[in-house]
Amino acid sequence: MKKFTVFLILFTAILFTLTGCGQEKVTFVTIGTGGVTGLYYPTGGAISRLLNKRVKDINIKATVESTSGSVFNINAVIKGDMEFGIAQSDRQYQAYHGQAEWADAGPQTDLRSVFSIHPEPITLVVSDNSGIKDISDLQGKRINLGNPGSGQLQNSRDVISAAGLSEDQVIAEYVKAVEAPGLLQDERLDGFFYTVGHPAGNIKEATSGRVKVLIVPITGLAIDSLLEEHMYYAKAYIPQEFYPRALNTEDIETIGVKATFITSKKVDEKIVYELTKIVFENFEEFKTLHPSYTVLTKEDMLKGLSAPVHAGALKYYREVGLDAYIHPALILSEGASAE
Repeated sequence: MKKFTVFLILFTAILFTLTGCGQEKVTFVTIGTGGVTGLYYPTGGAISRLLNKRVKDINIKATVESTSGSVFNINAVIKGDMEFGIAQSDRQYQAYHGQAEWADAGPQTDLRSVFSIHPEPITLVVSDNSGIKDISDLQGKRINLGNPGSGQLQNSRDVISAAGLSEDQVIAEYVKAVEAPGLLQDERLDGFFYTVGHPAGNIKEATSGRVKVLIVPITGLAIDSLLEEHMYYAKAYIPQEFYPRALNTEDIETIGVKATFITSKKVDEKIVYELTKIVFENFEEFKTLHPSYTVLTKEDMLKGLSAPVHAGALKYYREVGLDAYIHPALILSEGASAE
């Protein structure tokens, strides 16, 4: 009888070990990013690594997916195909309010913010021999506006429209940002738009080839009107020192948006809470990701949001007193919606 009892105890212990009784099941989440030459991909990778280093503590494991950008990520998050994504603040605003690509589908009120990341200046890179010195010079030129599904496509359209041009007045191309520098250096493009944080590998590639290039300022009364019309645009500057091989001799004035980390209302509160907590409690490690993050503050990461803050993220912000930096309209009670 004693032998049987000992055997039963040993068997139960082995079974407990093999089945992992008493341990929570690991939840897998996906983060949608962008092209590998931009900042979205390494940013998603950094957040993923922060989570995965602590998978034993939080039972959440993240993977990163390279995508076509903001619109794709927003739609995938809304559909539940991905739990998180990175998107421009203007595209987040348009989706939540049922504008632009979401006009037919209507307001996507399940969309939620987690935090914002870096500023993204709208960047216009042109070849020197194109003769383009100002956005008013784009008529009849071969310009890449951005691929469908990217945030930059609408930014490009906004800028050329502000300049008094229609899309058919430029020879528009719609290729991915990763392809544009090569096409510019092959003289198959006169220029390209790219909404991106700086310094960016894509822009460095464009400025390092045989064809000399200029980064064109995006300024003027028409642009000032665009800033007044759309709350998600703001003035921005691109340091000349980031691109010493460009023809620019001083910092470039332009406008831009912010990159925001998004999710859905339907994603579990605990998952969003843990992700937010890990990023903010390892903030200095996160800032080492890229030169554009060196001056980032925790307060900055709560500015530029254009959809309500997810309840899980808000729980953490309230615990540490950061909720004071969130616009009141983005803090919802259950069942409410932001105007």
